[in-house]
Amino acid sequence: MLEERLRQLEEKIGYCFQDKTLLRQALTHSSYSNEQKINRFPDYERLEFLGDAVLELVSSDFIFRNNPKMPEGEMTKFRSSVVCAPALAFCAKLVGLEQFILLGKGEEATGGRKRDSIISDVMEAVIGAVYLDSGIDEAKEFIGRFILSDLEHKQLFYDAKTILQEEIQRESGGSLRYELIREEGPEHDKNFVVEVMVDERRAGCGSGHSKKAAEQHAAYEALLRRKKITEK
Repeated sequence: MLEERLRQLEEKIGYCFQDKTLLRQALTHSSYSNEQKINRFPDYERLEFLGDAVLELVSSDFIFRNNPKMPEGEMTKFRSSVVCAPALAFCAKLVGLEQFILLGKGEEATGGRKRDSIISDVMEAVIGAVYLDSGIDEAKEFIGRFILSDLEHKQLFYDAKTILQEEIQRESGGSLRYELIREEGPEHDKNFVVEVMVDERRAGCGSGHSKKAAEQHAAYEALLRRKKITEK
C-alpha cells in the first residue's frame, strides 16, 4: 500500500527515485516515526535541513541571474517571500503533497496535515531527497518546476496583504481593515473566515486555519477582483 502511494507521488512530481527510502523518509513526520515499535523509520528532519540549503542556493542563483539590476536588499526580500513556509506550503499543495505525509495518529487528529509549517518542511525534505538521489541538476529542475515557476502569480498571493495596502495608499489613501466574520470547526482544527474592507466596503473574503492565513486569502481575492476590473 505504501509503495503504491509513493509511486503515485512520483507520478505527480514527475520524478522517479532510484532510492525509494529517501522519498519515504522525506514524507515521515517525527510523530509517525515515534509510533513505530518495530523497524522504526527515520523522520524527515535531516533531509529538511539539507533541502533548505539546496533551495536557498538554487533560488538565490535564479534571482541573481534573472534580475541583473535588483539590489542586494531587494533580492533578499524577494528570496524570503519565495521560500517562506506559507509560500512553500502553497507550492506543495498545488501537487497535493500534503496527502502523502506520514503522520502519527495524534498529529493527524489535531490537524497536522493542514499545517503550513509541516507541509513546507516536507517540501524541503523532498528537495533534499531529490538532491541526494540524483544531484544538484535534478534538484534544480524540481525547484524550478514547482517553486520558481509562475512567480508573478505566486508573488501576488505571497505578498497579497502588502500589495493591497500599497495599492490603496497609492490610489486613494483610503481605509483598509480586516474583519473576522466567523470561526468554524473544533478548537484543535479551527477555520477562520475573514473579510477585507476598503473604505468600509467588502473587497474580498478568505478562509484559513489561522487569522493571518485567512487575511492573506482575503487580500488575494481583493487583488484578483481589482485586476479583473482594470483589465476590462
